[in-house]
Amino acid sequence: MRRHQPSRGSRLLLLALSPVVVVTLAACAPGSSPAPSEPATSSAAAPSPAGSATPTATAAADSAEARLPDFTSVMDAVWRDSASVKGRVYVDALVAAGFPKKAMQVTEDETSIGNPADSIQFSVRIGDECLVGQVGPSVAKPTALVMPGLADGACLLGQTRSIDW
Repeated sequence: MRRHQPSRGSRLLLLALSPVVVVTLAACAPGSSPAPSEPATSSAAAPSPAGSATPTATAAADSAEARLPDFTSVMDAVWRDSASVKGRVYVDALVAAGFPKKAMQVTEDETSIGNPADSIQFSVRIGDECLVGQVGPSVAKPTALVMPGLADGACLLGQTRSIDW
């Protein structure tokens, strides 16, 4: 009897959706808040990440929802200027825009066999919520949304890289 092999398209779809599933599972954590807000849309007038971004207020004073436009603006600017799938570029740009590095997480830039990642995710914890961004060639467009934080204080499920720079 011949085993059915999934098509290349099916495998690519599964690979493309896997990061979305990881972020989605964060919403299923015990004690999670209601459903996340709608993804933010890209802004054509987004400031560049080189420090010209002007956050509307400090991260400590505002909610994740209030900071979503700043987060989205920085993410969109980095993607537009470089189409980078390097987490450090996003972390550094978010820090320059006033987000606290100690509250961030980022996934690996490479697969376990050393190939470039199809997408990366990065997050900033603000109170009990998280700003989560995802970019990469397997993502239709950069996406940012507010998700409930995990009970352990993290935002992203699974293995993340150390932000040690």
